[in-house]
Amino acid sequence: MSDYHLLPVQRLTGAVRVATPAQPEPVTLTSPALVVMTDLRHIPAAVIEPNVTMESANAYMMLRGIRSLLVLNGDKLLAGIITATDILGEKPLRFIQERCVKHNEILVSDIMTPLDRLEAIHMSEIQHARVGNIIASLCDTGRQHTLVIENDVDGQPTVCGIFSLTQIEKQLGTIIPSVEIARTFTEIEAALAAG
Repeated sequence: MSDYHLLPVQRLTGAVRVATPAQPEPVTLTSPALVVMTDLRHIPAAVIEPNVTMESANAYMMLRGIRSLLVLNGDKLLAGIITATDILGEKPLRFIQERCVKHNEILVSDIMTPLDRLEAIHMSEIQHARVGNIIASLCDTGRQHTLVIENDVDGQPTVCGIFSLTQIEKQLGTIIPSVEIARTFTEIEAALAAG
């Protein structure tokens, strides 16, 4: 520690305030999409392996307070995604009926959405998009999440972000109506205004 000098200190007296973070701008449909994206370049991705039980995946999601996990194979490459909806919906019941297995034997790989059924939006599209565009895209696909990709230095696609409808609802401070398919920004604005 001899390489480091001591920093000067001062004794506290009188009235001392505690800093509070600046309040972020309220999120609206016209806010930049990046304000509602979980940026995996700055926040570690929530990941799980395909051979873990579905029940363990659910417990891990609950512990972290999230509703999806990226599934990585042994080479640490994306194999799929598993969501709370996958675990709590009809998929496990169908799997139990089809395979005659017990609930606690179902693995992540059994009910996850595999890589070849996933879609992603390129970061170049996100940089100019608005929150309303993300909501419209999620509603159009009927999904709760969508991935964002960019190409790495070798030109390989890399997941760099994720959008979650639940997170967007929290940031907007409103529940997004379950519209069958809201394809346009105007339709979403109208539905939110009515709600």
